[in-house]
Amino acid sequence: MIMRHTHSRRGFLAASGFSLGSIALAEMMSKSATAAAANPDRSRAPHFTPKAKHVIYLHMVGAPSQLDLFDPKPELVKRHNQPCPAEVTKGRDFAFIGKTSTLAGSPWKFAAHGQSGQMLSELLPNLASLADDIAVIRSMHTDEINHAPAQMFLHSGFGRGGRPSLGSWVTYGLGSANEDLPGYVVLLSGPPGGAGTSLWSPGFLASVHQGIQFRSKGDPVLFLSSPEGYQPDDRRRELDALRELNQLQLEVTGDPETSTRISQYELAFRMQTSVPELMSIAEETRETLEMYGAKPGEASFANNCLLARRLVERGVRHIELYDSDWDHHGGLKTRLPAKCKDVDQGMAALIRDLKARDLLSETLIVWGSEFGRTPLSQGGDGKAQDVPGRDHHKDAYTMWLAGGGIKGGVSHGQTDDFGMDIADSPVHIHDLNATILHLLGLDHKRLTYRYQGRDFRLTDVHGEVVRPILM
Repeated sequence: MIMRHTHSRRGFLAASGFSLGSIALAEMMSKSATAAAANPDRSRAPHFTPKAKHVIYLHMVGAPSQLDLFDPKPELVKRHNQPCPAEVTKGRDFAFIGKTSTLAGSPWKFAAHGQSGQMLSELLPNLASLADDIAVIRSMHTDEINHAPAQMFLHSGFGRGGRPSLGSWVTYGLGSANEDLPGYVVLLSGPPGGAGTSLWSPGFLASVHQGIQFRSKGDPVLFLSSPEGYQPDDRRRELDALRELNQLQLEVTGDPETSTRISQYELAFRMQTSVPELMSIAEETRETLEMYGAKPGEASFANNCLLARRLVERGVRHIELYDSDWDHHGGLKTRLPAKCKDVDQGMAALIRDLKARDLLSETLIVWGSEFGRTPLSQGGDGKAQDVPGRDHHKDAYTMWLAGGGIKGGVSHGQTDDFGMDIADSPVHIHDLNATILHLLGLDHKRLTYRYQGRDFRLTDVHGEVVRPILM
């Protein structure tokens, strides 16, 4: 049966609601979308000249005790096991210990290190040897008191899911500098924490800005390997067919997620070669492996530190390492030293290695967690099998930074004699994130994304760059 057209072209366009203007607009959108499809995560210029090109974020999941690592309190030690004065806890809520408790001084010794005289705990001897390379912020504070919301707030500036993480904002602003690897890579040593994979979510940004988790065992990236008997030529033919179909869809809709789909299929194909080579740390020298304490084939923080250096060498923009089991409500005297031993050698080696390769000056390292710990004892009866710990504390804690644009040997901010409140130069999470973006050449007030009728940014409507720690 032959179908005959009874409408003129002009009549058809009019009946369909089309106009020459809308056709032209659709054509422009199609060309723009086609160009974006080639590489939607292409490298982009920063707002101004950056100090850093890469970020390595070391997130200690669960919140280490700053009072036992970075913020010595002689008065607290002197009054250990004494009742906490009522005025110290008045009007304050804690996650578990209630309104009353006893003061808990640190059982570990602190000493001044380097020419700067940075005060650091005996639990971190390797990091202490690099005291003049790090800037310690002892006056951090956040808005959230429980782990998952605080982890989300640290990464996205908001205590619930749905907004982009720091790494997603970074790749949205700057794109990727390596066409064969993602711009944002995540490495785990243990579970990622209460907020889970939402910590590296792109939120309302295009999914090309999502963090990609790499694994030390099995497939480095899930579903990266082809099925048994499946040859690269087979995969290439399949991708070509998918690209043609997606390209047709893109030309019709101009949907940026279709661009992402095309780009990510191609990236996955290239990663089948680039990622196994990247993850093969056995090719490193024996001296390098020993410096990090890394062992090929293991999933460890030390291995991940070495992988972070290899990712920086290959141009990856944002790398985040998550290390678990820092939530010490009890057993502090045994659990904290064990965790420090897990990370101290690797993170110190990372700084040394980057420095030796002339990469530290362009790589910003951030170490910290979602909040800190109270100067009050939680639980325990003093016996070896029931050693006290510390509760969550959001109002005063410590983080440190090194590398790309950071002034080494700096101590910024301070807390009161008990470490309960900030006494000088408070630094909010929004201030920290504004500073990270600034070092990457991004103005946190200009890095915005319009969503549901509002311009969003990582730092919400707050945030000031912490200039005293900058070179």
